[in-house]
Amino acid sequence: QVQLVESGGGLVQAGGSLRLSCVDNGRTFSSYAMAWFRQAPGKEREFVAAITWSGGFTYYADSVTGRFTISRDNAKNTVYLQMNSLKPEDTAVYHCAARTNKPYYTPRSLYDYDYWGQGTQVTVSS
Repeated sequence: QVQLVESGGGLVQAGGSLRLSCVDNGRTFSSYAMAWFRQAPGKEREFVAAITWSGGFTYYADSVTGRFTISRDNAKNTVYLQMNSLKPEDTAVYHCAARTNKPYYTPRSLYDYDYWGQGTQVTVSS
């Protein structure tokens, strides 16, 4: 059973930083690829960043490359998203997602993920 719980969201001024965390209360976290997606009001859910089960490969949306960093600690069943130089357009609900071990990984596709958290709100003021 995978249960993803996000935390770390909040209100921050433009140029500031936040670190999101996502804890998996299940028992197989270390075998899953993990990702962060976000959804702003009236918009579709979009890919932000992803990381393979070992942490050996990471993927980023162009809009966050150089500002956001995804990482994981398998001993703590936790994936992180460090967000720096935040912009108002980063305002959204951020969801973490887990992908079970299966072939043909497409990290940027939300349809490739099997489990989702409820999300945490990030608001960036100008």
